[in-house]
Amino acid sequence: MDEKLLQIEDRYDKLAARMEDPDTYADPAAYASLAREQKELEPVVAAWRAVKRLRAAAAEAEDMLAGENDPEMRALAREELDDARAALPEAELALKALLLPRDPNDGKNVIIEIRGGVGGEESALFAASLYRMYAMYAEGRGWTVSIANLNETDLGGIKEISFILEGEGAYSRLKFESGVHRVQRVPETETQGRIHTSTATVAVLPEVDEVEYQLDMSQVRIDVFRSSGAGGQKVNKTSSAIRVTHIPTGTVVECQDERSQYKNKERALAILSSRLAQAEREKQQAQRAGERRSQVGTGMRNERIRTYNFPQGRVTDHRIGLTLYKIDAVMNGELDELIDALVTADQAEKLRQEG
Repeated sequence: MDEKLLQIEDRYDKLAARMEDPDTYADPAAYASLAREQKELEPVVAAWRAVKRLRAAAAEAEDMLAGENDPEMRALAREELDDARAALPEAELALKALLLPRDPNDGKNVIIEIRGGVGGEESALFAASLYRMYAMYAEGRGWTVSIANLNETDLGGIKEISFILEGEGAYSRLKFESGVHRVQRVPETETQGRIHTSTATVAVLPEVDEVEYQLDMSQVRIDVFRSSGAGGQKVNKTSSAIRVTHIPTGTVVECQDERSQYKNKERALAILSSRLAQAEREKQQAQRAGERRSQVGTGMRNERIRTYNFPQGRVTDHRIGLTLYKIDAVMNGELDELIDALVTADQAEKLRQEG
């Protein structure tokens, strides 16, 4: 393992040297490629160097203890040795986590689909709250949010929405959000103050390209229709909305946000490809059902993953048993504490399986 890490460090140093070469500056594409590779290696190299520093500190302290007779110097050496030995396991664990096989989809943009579930109008209002939560999180990270399809209710709820988040790390940060989200709160329409329980379903799909998934257009039916909206809201009145149907599976995707029929068609086909690719991944997961599952769950859409309890001000993720008493902050897009915990749990489970 150390030999492999030394090779990675050597590659990192060579990349840095090449990027300082004036000839590299003359080729922006080459420079960008080198910078991208160096950025990918940087966390591993930094963690490896931290481990090496701790090992060196421990070895130096041990040598001092072996050859030093002065009581004060020996006490100082013992303290340094204890500190290095205490910090080393955590540093080595962090390094191992970085060396785990990387999800090939982590660097991709993400398609998120939210649908109201059990609870009628309240579930649609909750779906709207979830969309707002993810949109605010994306905005905080500098990602681009593009709505592909939106089906609203008269009261401002969302029956279903499909949107694309474009930005670095979008899928890697949000891939554990797939599943059933449950809300417990007093609806605005409730006159007697009773708490209702409603659900919404979230699906998170990595955006795929044509190289990864070849869509057979002979199996696709494309229909054009007029955009529709709720309660006289502004909608595109031209016949530019697109509905694509994958005939073998019955999978249907609609896009009506763009005024261009071509753009709606392009986006609908991209989402359809991502859905079909995800269905194939889920099929493969089901075939491997006897294998050990990830601690954070399968990400299947029928799996209840989280509860948002407004009267108690808490959000609970059931997969890792984490409860945060900061529901307002979470609903305003402050998701990093939840997401970091899910990523850590996933890494811990992978390390356990590797070990």
